[in-house]
Amino acid sequence: MTAELLKRIRDFTANELAGKDTHFDELPEQPTAEASRLHDLGLANWWVPVQYGGLGVSLTESVDIVSELAYGDAGFAFGAFLPVLGGIMLQHFGTEELARPALEALAAEGGRIAVLGSEEEAGSELVRITTTFRTEGDRLVLNGDKYFSTNTDTAGLLLVLARSADDTADFAVVAIPRDTPGVEIVKRWDLLGVRGTGTYRVRLDDCAVPSASRLDGGGLRILEAGLNASRILIAACAVGIARRVRDLSMEYAAVKRLKGAPLTENAVFAGKLGQMETLIDVMRNQCRAAAGEFDHLLITSARGGTGLHRVGTLRSALAAKLFCGQAGWEVASTGSELFGGLGYTQDHPIGKLVRDMRFVAVVEGGEDVVRDLMYARYVVPARKRR
Repeated sequence: MTAELLKRIRDFTANELAGKDTHFDELPEQPTAEASRLHDLGLANWWVPVQYGGLGVSLTESVDIVSELAYGDAGFAFGAFLPVLGGIMLQHFGTEELARPALEALAAEGGRIAVLGSEEEAGSELVRITTTFRTEGDRLVLNGDKYFSTNTDTAGLLLVLARSADDTADFAVVAIPRDTPGVEIVKRWDLLGVRGTGTYRVRLDDCAVPSASRLDGGGLRILEAGLNASRILIAACAVGIARRVRDLSMEYAAVKRLKGAPLTENAVFAGKLGQMETLIDVMRNQCRAAAGEFDHLLITSARGGTGLHRVGTLRSALAAKLFCGQAGWEVASTGSELFGGLGYTQDHPIGKLVRDMRFVAVVEGGEDVVRDLMYARYVVPARKRR
């Protein structure tokens, strides 16, 4: 990524996102005007490969892009980067006939892809989902309810995780155009944080698509492979939020006086900001290291996702997600405390940042889920791993 591209992202954040905390905390209509302007600048879906008309920015380079966007608003950043999850799944596990029009549309129109996996009863145990698909001639027919799905209402294409109605061990990811009859938005969730994005509850009622809409391979494994990218980038959101907390803390300390001197001259404050900066640096480095490993897998994996399918969940991606959620929460909590009572109000951006930061620990697998994955995949002896 050139320095010029990152500068354009920073300029967009400064002009369109920073300072609009109230706007993005009011559950803005989707798609937002800011999303349209990101596309007008040629920056939306920056990760789409060059062969599909995109900029082809790597995941490693995307870490800093997402950090910059999250500095302005984490909800906007989340909605903007999340299509990378579906894009990777399509490119590596879908046919060229299925992937090309969808990815070209993302590049040309600045649209979205939504991935529908979670369900109310199943939670993070996706093996317990009840959304089904059945075969009727040359069609697949899907039925079920999906609990949390981001970007669904504005997406052109939905990638739905479902299990066979005839074989409970057969999981699939099926591509469904958003305008397919039977796709119903039940509600938009009124989230506590990251309110600049759109997250929905969705019902599928006899949604029929061609059999070729099924991605190649086991559905759970396909989703697992793609989640590496979104986990790394949600961790990058924590980096951006933490940087904003640090900067707001410094601005406040410059005018806040303690014992007759600016707070910036206080040793306790200096120590806290030094700790913040250390955590931010380690967070960014872990995100970029994990992204670099994933980029290498993408380069070496042929269509059909052989390398991705074999590796599944990356240790480095799990570490980035877990560490950045925890370290980011430490930064946000410290920042809130520095503001005293003001840090626990909705009258200052720090309150929004605290709520946004908490989202990092919850989305794409909560902390206990990630710990369990780390244990099951990388601590338990190889012969006993599940």
